[in-house]
Amino acid sequence: MSEINKDNEYKNANTCENSCANAHKTNTVAALCIAPSGVGDELSEYVADAVKVIRDSGLKNETNAMFTNIEGEFDDVMRVVRDATMTLVNRGYRTGVILKLDIRPGFSDQIDAKAALVDKILEERKNNEN
Repeated sequence: MSEINKDNEYKNANTCENSCANAHKTNTVAALCIAPSGVGDELSEYVADAVKVIRDSGLKNETNAMFTNIEGEFDDVMRVVRDATMTLVNRGYRTGVILKLDIRPGFSDQIDAKAALVDKILEERKNNEN
């Protein structure tokens, strides 16, 4: 192997090593909806079981009428998504999952920051109208 090939191989290995190490330091916000099928019209009791797993995870989260948002490192968020889903699956329910991810390296506290930014923009627009 030539010296150039050895040098390129070394650089590629280091790049992969650095990328792989940083892969677990990637902030992720997930919008998650988990619900069983075929259990009737009212799903709140089942949703509460999944939300309990999310809240007990220690990850930042918030629940609204349609989704539960979760924020943390990618692997942690995906583990919680799996655990919350399996809460219903392990009880024998056919379970539907809607999942949307926003993966932003180098950012944190996006659940609050995104809402605050929208509020700031709306307030600025309102002030400019007057």
